[in-house]
Amino acid sequence: MDQHPTPNPPAPDAPAFTDRARWTPDRQRLFLATLLATGNVTQAARAAGMSRASAHRLRRRLVGTPFDRTWAGALALHAQRLADPFAADPAQTVTQPARR
Repeated sequence: MDQHPTPNPPAPDAPAFTDRARWTPDRQRLFLATLLATGNVTQAARAAGMSRASAHRLRRRLVGTPFDRTWAGALALHAQRLADPFAADPAQTVTQPARR
């Protein structure tokens, strides 16, 4: 009697994607913080455990959203730091109330 084992079907509530393949909010924050610090998309994506291509796909999908605007702002601030390394860090500037 020949028996052919049937493959086990996936569990009904198994996620279609693993967490490793998803841009979670935490990964997006880590990516943007690293992008601000380094100005390098590849390094920022690696820090978040994702690929550079995946980061660019996410940005294209989220055009006009806070993620997209923060990406642009992070690169602009990083470039500003490089242009004048002795200037106050615009990302760290906090307005202090005037003293009397």
